[in-house]
Amino acid sequence: MSERLYIFDTTLRDGEQVPGCQLNTTEKIEVAKLLEALGVDIIEAGFPISSPGDFNSVLEISKAVSEPTICALTRAVEKDIDVAADALRLAKRKRIHTGIGVSPQHIYDKLRSTPEEILERAIAAVKYAKRYVEDVEFYAEDAGRADVVYLARVVEAVIAAGATVVNIPDTTGYCLPNEYGAKIKYLMDHVPNIDRAILSTHCHNDLGMATANTLSGVLNGARQAEVTINGIGERAGNTSLEEVVMTLRCHKDVAIDTGIDSRLITKASHLVSSLMNMPVQPNKAIVGRNAFAHSSGIHQDGVLKDRQTYEIIDPQDIGLNESVIALTARSGRAALVHRLELLGYDLTQEELDATYEKFLALADKKKEIHDYDLLYLVGDIDRMKQQSVALKFLQVTTGTLVPTATVVLKFGDHERMAIATGNGPVDAAVSAIKTLINEKVVLTEFLMQAITRGSNDVGRVHVQVACGNRTVHGFAAHTDTTRASVEAFLDALRALNVTERKEEEEA
Repeated sequence: MSERLYIFDTTLRDGEQVPGCQLNTTEKIEVAKLLEALGVDIIEAGFPISSPGDFNSVLEISKAVSEPTICALTRAVEKDIDVAADALRLAKRKRIHTGIGVSPQHIYDKLRSTPEEILERAIAAVKYAKRYVEDVEFYAEDAGRADVVYLARVVEAVIAAGATVVNIPDTTGYCLPNEYGAKIKYLMDHVPNIDRAILSTHCHNDLGMATANTLSGVLNGARQAEVTINGIGERAGNTSLEEVVMTLRCHKDVAIDTGIDSRLITKASHLVSSLMNMPVQPNKAIVGRNAFAHSSGIHQDGVLKDRQTYEIIDPQDIGLNESVIALTARSGRAALVHRLELLGYDLTQEELDATYEKFLALADKKKEIHDYDLLYLVGDIDRMKQQSVALKFLQVTTGTLVPTATVVLKFGDHERMAIATGNGPVDAAVSAIKTLINEKVVLTEFLMQAITRGSNDVGRVHVQVACGNRTVHGFAAHTDTTRASVEAFLDALRALNVTERKEEEEA
């Protein structure tokens, strides 16, 4: 039997402190409901004293979800605690998270105080919060740089005052994994009443070690991990929920697990990324778009023979349909044969040798080869014409009017036109294109970045499009960002080999 690690998600509090990532109450509720479905144990819904909006969000989230404990952050200040308790009044399960700095930097420089005064304030805050709720968590801010003997005194005192959870934050991401783990172990071994509370980790990623420090803390006795979706948070971010969960799932010998439904991880990642306008870096562990993509011929051959050769996680375990075998100049024959077979081609050895030589030459020029390119390589001109799709004309109207797009696509040797409305020019154009194709496709990710600087920037657009069990990527760049968006969408459709919807089907 595995021991239980409780997952405390602070996406809606620490994650929302990132500049430009603020959510409104409706958006916060949407995230909170998905966190509930994901199986998160505690949702830190906000810092109620900080603003009326944060107060209202905590209140509304308390009404919207029922399974997780709803937590509100405070300083070690009575007014903060009063407001937090009011915001939590409708929560089925409620927790107040109060605390104060315990490192020399915080005690002397920030708070202009003394260790004894800080100890008294910590005890008083926990006792005051305990008047409102049974479940009180105390955070010893900047514990990562605190003297461990003094830290143990604080932890013992707040547990005696009624704290049920004690958070040991590496607030600045300073610790090395062995240092942080040793700090947790020291507390487990030297705090007499430690059995009356749960130790929690809260690690920042300033030096890129948030997940490593969190796991080191867990291995040394912590049984709550404070995390965020995609690792968002102050500065370089927090510990990633997905990394902690999947590391423990991979290392079953550790015998510690969470209650997270990992199949919803990808969905949660996409929702948070979209709502908070925080693109996930392509090489991000677990949820980056390249996390299960293979372009090296050696890797592709291994994965095609046995997925576990190069993948320690089954993509379906986190809600992905399959791995991506990207055809590039680094791809080997095995990947090329695999893709050709999926397209219905069974080449002789001689035909494969000739096709592979042409494939390498084209891949050096195009960087990534799509199915449409493979039709060209094998000389299937008729099928190429049937499946080719290109933008012939695009016109959009937007502003105070309902955004409307007129799109003309060229399918092989003829053209088709469609007109549609949307919530913006890109949405309208994509909607128009969807009416012209047979396949049901979903735009699952949209990312736009400026390549140059100034008002005449070249915008580079990346889209991810799902069709059934397949997921593909499309790319384009143009000074007209709407056109770049449409071209990127069409690039993905070509990779999917979409077919034209006949006019009688539309009728």
